[in-house]
Amino acid sequence: NFSRVTEFILLGLSDTRELQVLLFTFFFLAYTMVLLGNLLIIVTVRSDPKLSSPMYFLLCNLSFIDICCTSVTSPRMLVDLLSRRKTIAFEDCMAQLFFLHFVGASEMFLLTVMAYDRYAAICKPLHYTATMSRQFCWLLVAACWAGGFLHSIIQTLLTIQLPFCGPNKIDSYFCDVPPVIRLACTDIYVTEWLMASNSGLISLVCFLVLVTSYTFILVTVRVRLSEGHWKALSTCASHVIVVTVFFVPCIFIYLRPFSTFPSDKHVCVIYTVFSPVMNPLIYTLRNREVKASMWRL
Repeated sequence: NFSRVTEFILLGLSDTRELQVLLFTFFFLAYTMVLLGNLLIIVTVRSDPKLSSPMYFLLCNLSFIDICCTSVTSPRMLVDLLSRRKTIAFEDCMAQLFFLHFVGASEMFLLTVMAYDRYAAICKPLHYTATMSRQFCWLLVAACWAGGFLHSIIQTLLTIQLPFCGPNKIDSYFCDVPPVIRLACTDIYVTEWLMASNSGLISLVCFLVLVTSYTFILVTVRVRLSEGHWKALSTCASHVIVVTVFFVPCIFIYLRPFSTFPSDKHVCVIYTVFSPVMNPLIYTLRNREVKASMWRL
């Protein structure tokens, strides 16, 4: 009620017109790859009864989250790259911030669940079927979405209650917590530490859990050097690549005081654009079952 700013101006990635056209072409191709690649994975997994294991069920959900995550920022970014005045209404900015953290945190939790699934399959294979039942998988996915919603609503409420009465230029190509709260007309020391402890700690804890899970897997594979375990190791290697590309930039952006360090919008490109592009490539090109099912489809 006490906010006087009705719209924000997004500064984007570049002011040069020629570079904006080049970036538009690149990000348009990347967004198209994300949509087509992840939709193909979803259709393939849903249509092939052979891909009914928990790993592919979770992969299908990851593809859906990737589509949602990149659709929160990419369409707006593509429009702004061709627009001279890059403005976004206050309400639209808060909505983008909410959905970005909603699907982003849900993806973090889902990647953690996928690491637990691989741990159960490789380290405790005799109990895997009983442990990762279809009902339990649905419960885990629902918990991921619920955790993402809880995280996002906290971030949004902490942001929306701040007074915005002065500068309205956001040094980024989308609305996110660090660049937005810098524009508040009040002391944000407590707020930024609450947000950093929320987003930053979630990213760090999930990443540490993932590293621990894959460490146990590597130890198990060293003991059992059979063909099946080497195949499992190859699968886990692709997971580690996705995890590293997604989590490290998030930890770098959110686990620090927002007002002290400048927002690095170029680092944000890694987890909003490159990570969703890598997922369909890694999970299809390194997985024989999925490639075979795609050819049959």
